[in-house]
Amino acid sequence: MKIALLGYGKMGRVIEKIAISRGHEVTLKIDKDNAPYDIKTVDVAINFSTPDSAVSAISSALSNGIPVISGTTGWLSEMDVIKNLCDTKKGAFIYASNFSLGVNIFFELNKHLAKMMKNLTDYDVNLEEIHHTQKQDAPSGTAITLAEGVLENSEYDNWGLAPLNDDKKLAITAKRIDDVPGTHTVNYDSTVDSISLTHTAHNREGFGLGAVVAAEWIVGKTGVFTMNDVLNIG
Repeated sequence: MKIALLGYGKMGRVIEKIAISRGHEVTLKIDKDNAPYDIKTVDVAINFSTPDSAVSAISSALSNGIPVISGTTGWLSEMDVIKNLCDTKKGAFIYASNFSLGVNIFFELNKHLAKMMKNLTDYDVNLEEIHHTQKQDAPSGTAITLAEGVLENSEYDNWGLAPLNDDKKLAITAKRIDDVPGTHTVNYDSTVDSISLTHTAHNREGFGLGAVVAAEWIVGKTGVFTMNDVLNIG
């Protein structure tokens, strides 16, 4: 399989290493200063570009019939545009706020716990995420996905960055610490006890592996998919 990497930062290099180890070729490496390129020479594109270039990069690939795996966060206000383009071009697209296989299982555990806790009104809920200082968006896309899983099964009407003065909003604390790949915790606190659900990434390899697995899965398919489709969960 020939792969284009749209964005060749730290994640792009991790994905390249994993893709090659699994027998694939990385034939295009596109960064912000690249000259024009022919996306039609690859079988699939994996996008980890910056938020301001993500929509253009994804659109170019889909418009040329190339399936896209995208892990860039911070551009989701344009998601409907991309989904409509994918449908129009009969393309294939997967967006995930986090491609780690473990995190996608964590997402489902979070939803299940939220359903169990829905009627236990003595518990307050909050989220915390910790990432490396180079991460550009806060809260993380992963934290937002976790928050959405809680919102579906609670009385909160939205989420917001802590500190908050609104009891109707789910608080997310975002911390930036050197060399932390990603830690996410969902906390349920009452006066008598606390329940916490945590996922801790030890390195970026889990994110890269999930992206390559998704790329292997999507080739030859048509539609807008999620990692639940790739993993057959949820």
